[in-house]
Amino acid sequence: MSGPNPATVLVTGATDGLGRGLAEDLARRGLTVLLHGRDDARGKAAVEEIREATGNEALSWYRADLAELAQVRDLADRVAADHPRLDVLVNNAGIGADVPGGGARQESADGHELRFAVNFLAGHLLAHRLLGPLKAAGAASAHGPARIVMVSSAGQAALDFDDLMLRKDYSGWRAYCQSKLAQILDAFDLADELDPAVVTATALHPATYMPTKIVPSPISTIAEGVEATARLAVDPELSGVTGKYFNGLREAEPEPQALDALARARLRAIADELTRP
Repeated sequence: MSGPNPATVLVTGATDGLGRGLAEDLARRGLTVLLHGRDDARGKAAVEEIREATGNEALSWYRADLAELAQVRDLADRVAADHPRLDVLVNNAGIGADVPGGGARQESADGHELRFAVNFLAGHLLAHRLLGPLKAAGAASAHGPARIVMVSSAGQAALDFDDLMLRKDYSGWRAYCQSKLAQILDAFDLADELDPAVVTATALHPATYMPTKIVPSPISTIAEGVEATARLAVDPELSGVTGKYFNGLREAEPEPQALDALARARLRAIADELTRP
């Protein structure tokens, strides 16, 4: 995806951890990399550090707090205005099972359970609002189909459609695992909707317990997660692969609810309603 007209990739949550490592990896490949985060100082510092480390000048910074849907819409609109063709969207930003504030249930600016809002609803809205630039890039076929990559997790819990916001049975771990499965359902739903010759959608568990700010006891390395995620984002061998879930470098089976077309349709309807302006 490099060359005289390098692919353009948006990585959310790109100021640290997996997102930061992925942004630098893609920059080293000569791609145009759009970094997203919610802290201007950290974001601008990340851009400068990656530019210095890679020599790649084609880097841009976009600030938005994904816990507020209005900011997600604004992020999508700014990206689309700057880049009418977007080759890859990596929905990486997320909140782990443990967050500042302890075990109490928290809500987003829009009143939704916080992990469901940030890990799932924001990525859902961003992907759908950027379909125009993604389709434009995929139709041009310079780099094959455009790609949407959902950075999910092997930690998955079936969605309780009677209590999606977990008002009755809340735990940070359940909230996290439910939101991560929702991302996989979303990827599969997008894959069903989109022409795979134009835009593909996949999801993955990048690596187990990488040393990021949301992981207390690391097992894997950031490099392992970067390798798996970059593979889905830009590897020519995976061009056209859609509607699949990967555990690291291997295709895997997600929690069975992800394979339920009715559950996917139900979640899509709910997500569309909750993200409507």
